[in-house]
Amino acid sequence: MTDRMWRDHDLKDAYDVVIIGGGVHGLATAYYLAQQGVTNVAVLEARYVGFGGSGRNTAIVRSNYRTPEGIAFYDHSVKLYEKLAGELDYNIMFSQRGHLTLAHTERGVSGLRERALTNQLCGVNSRLIFPDEIRQHVPDMQLEGSLRYPVMAALYHPSGGIIRHDAVVWAYARGADAGGVHVHQLTEVTDLEVTDGAISGVMTNRGRVKAGAVVNATAGYASTIAAMAGRQIPLETHPLQALVTEPLKPWLHSVIVSSTLHVYVSQTDRGELVIGAEVDDYASYSLRGTLPFAESAATHLLELFPFLANVRMLRQWAGLCDMTPDYSPIIGEDPLVKGLFMTVGWGTYGFKAGPASGHLLAEMIASGRTPERLEPFSPGRFAEDRLVGEKAAASVSH
Repeated sequence: MTDRMWRDHDLKDAYDVVIIGGGVHGLATAYYLAQQGVTNVAVLEARYVGFGGSGRNTAIVRSNYRTPEGIAFYDHSVKLYEKLAGELDYNIMFSQRGHLTLAHTERGVSGLRERALTNQLCGVNSRLIFPDEIRQHVPDMQLEGSLRYPVMAALYHPSGGIIRHDAVVWAYARGADAGGVHVHQLTEVTDLEVTDGAISGVMTNRGRVKAGAVVNATAGYASTIAAMAGRQIPLETHPLQALVTEPLKPWLHSVIVSSTLHVYVSQTDRGELVIGAEVDDYASYSLRGTLPFAESAATHLLELFPFLANVRMLRQWAGLCDMTPDYSPIIGEDPLVKGLFMTVGWGTYGFKAGPASGHLLAEMIASGRTPERLEPFSPGRFAEDRLVGEKAAASVSH
């Protein structure tokens, strides 16, 4: 009989830190808190570990963002991912196969050139390449001819790639458990208790838990949890859909993104093509896939890869994205409720940021100081008009 990856525990009456959300952000925060010596920690998950956004994403990892603040943050995450398998002694299947963002217009080329230069100035390997070199990376992609929008250039990011999302979540859960953290599944938070302007407890379907600090790491449900403490977060929840095809012989060895065609695609280790697009343009908590999305994604994919016309769709799904006005996350302590921390607003790019957000937020909670890389993403930046505009780097949900 094999050992379980993490143990079941009775719910204690009190924890130093209660983390709401058993996805990559919550579990990474718990793991790194244990590494900092804060071990009286509980992770509360309403369903099962990895049920939410961590199990409903396309698991692309990259750091070729637009702003210096975003580039530094996501590059920190990539570097943590690069050593994570060894650190956690678990194969997370991180394949740094290269990431190509396509440009189909002169304006698109200009935008990618600016991003490439900003990336290079920040120490991230990213450069503009043109059709001859694009063909070397993706010989089967149609770049011109009958293509409605010919491919003029691409932003090539060699360290970008894909990862196995469930393996990452399980590895962090196991690592947190080994560090003394209690991981509680099927434990739903029903209310937050605030006393004299500070968080004091968490009400759950299993009873009340006294808490010295609470971390809101609930992605699409972040605003619901915040409202329990009488707080409002500037975000909207939108569904993000994706689909996979039947397994094919490995042929696509890069991640391909086109914001003009609103499509992106990669191939998994099992041979399936993972295809996604933009978030749905309406706010909703629906987890159901739709026919219009499948039709649109397939149509745009076939503009780049016409030979896939007879490939069958295997399944499709939707996840929930918590979108902020500037397309950047909100990480830090609530300015009006002491002890209420948040790692929310991850939109369509949260999984790639899990290690960095967990590592830096754990440092903040343990030390009482805000790490430099987190300062641009503080909850108070909206009132202070300090937006970190990443929409140009996240115009397709990847």
